[in-house]
Amino acid sequence: MNIFHSSAWAAVLSLSYGYKPLYFSLFDGTDIEAVLPVMEVRSLFTGCRGVSLPFTDICAPLTGSSSSFTCLWEKAIEYGKIHDWKFIELRGGESFLPAAVPSLIFFSHTLRLSPDPDRVFSSLTKTTQRAINKAKKENVEVRASSSLEFLNEFYRLQILTRKRHGLPPQPYRFFKLLHDHVVSNSLGLVILAYWKDRCVAGAVCLHSDDKAIYKYAASDFRYQHLRPNNLVMWEAIRYYCLNGFTTFCLGRTEPENTGLRHFKAGWGAREEIIKYFRYDLQTGYFSGGERNLNLPGRRLFTLLPTPLLPLLGYLFYRHAG
Repeated sequence: MNIFHSSAWAAVLSLSYGYKPLYFSLFDGTDIEAVLPVMEVRSLFTGCRGVSLPFTDICAPLTGSSSSFTCLWEKAIEYGKIHDWKFIELRGGESFLPAAVPSLIFFSHTLRLSPDPDRVFSSLTKTTQRAINKAKKENVEVRASSSLEFLNEFYRLQILTRKRHGLPPQPYRFFKLLHDHVVSNSLGLVILAYWKDRCVAGAVCLHSDDKAIYKYAASDFRYQHLRPNNLVMWEAIRYYCLNGFTTFCLGRTEPENTGLRHFKAGWGAREEIIKYFRYDLQTGYFSGGERNLNLPGRRLFTLLPTPLLPLLGYLFYRHAG
């Protein structure tokens, strides 16, 4: 179980984008035995489907039993057919679907933590250590908080970063709800890097039990030479080491993004494959997918006025889950 299985994350998705939460469950008396988390996404542009879960790196079914999964899966299919879903998408759960063809494949990178941050630091590559030390030498200062003020500052950087990559930012409402339901309830942390009192990089980490994930990262590209991103990540790792967490996930990565995979490997993280599955409710088969690396309009997003981008994100994201 991770933060993405929580009711707090469900509230963020549902209230941000109008998705209907459907958590198919098995009970043993009054105890929950198994859960398949699903959000119903209804869109005039992209159709109706069930997704487990939208905008979520991985959200495997919560069960250790194949028979329990099969029962939940059949109920989800039955519900989807009644409500005219085109497909059901699972993000994880490959152990229950050994013969299914994945629609997409990603890599995850997870770092095993220690109560001693110095021990973790020693496991980093020399290149990564030098980048962290350079940021310190340049007097980059890192601060952490769960305040809305910090999240607002991060969102400013997020707009810049998404524009640089030719993508609209998530709507502000999403991050405000993320603060209200997750970060402010001791389930997340905002970490910002400052140089000469200017915020130049940041990250939003989410956590539950003893597991943490580096969910969102953003920066002002003009200050990349100071290596603030490296120091932000290191201070996040250090925080979770000192607070009794055992794992730190660096999020998902596309297979073709070799540069990002190499960067994450430099932190000593273990690389694993994540498989997504799409079950077509009309054909009754799992369908393969093709990653679209040339999304239309990406060049246009880099040229649009920055204040316009959050509005486009508001219009776009609820249809893309």
